[in-house]
Amino acid sequence: MKRKLFIGMGLIVTLISLFVTGASAHGQNDLAKVREATAKFHRVDVAQAAGYDLREGLDHCFDNPGVGAMGFHYINTDILDLELDALQPEAMVYAPGPKGQLNLGAVEYIVPAAEWDAAGNTMPPMVLGHHLHLNKTLGVYVLHIWLWKHNPAGMFEDWNPTVSCP
Repeated sequence: MKRKLFIGMGLIVTLISLFVTGASAHGQNDLAKVREATAKFHRVDVAQAAGYDLREGLDHCFDNPGVGAMGFHYINTDILDLELDALQPEAMVYAPGPKGQLNLGAVEYIVPAAEWDAAGNTMPPMVLGHHLHLNKTLGVYVLHIWLWKHNPAGMFEDWNPTVSCP
């Protein structure tokens, strides 16, 4: 009886391990697709030609002293709606470099909160298996993914302690 229980437990652990490994590999594959789709935006002029640009009131380097910064958000307002396309984030986030250059650091998914909530949604929007979170100040749901610059706080965190604003 103990042997059957031990074998059963081993089987459960193996199945869980296979599921987690498969889910992790699937998630990494999705991130690789986003990285491939956004690689062309390392050059700001290419992002601008595709509709991403600084927007009035949001055209500064976002920082949070003591926590880190994000950088400059180039937003494509043409795709700012309730639909999320993992391969077409609403914003490209550029971290200032040591010589003033802008380096693509993260992508950001954005959904207008008032519209999302008015549509009767009870959960925040989701992309790539991650829920966006509410930025009350801006009235939007957001999710950053630091695909192009390491973030010691975590790939999906807003603030990156290795980024600073001039």
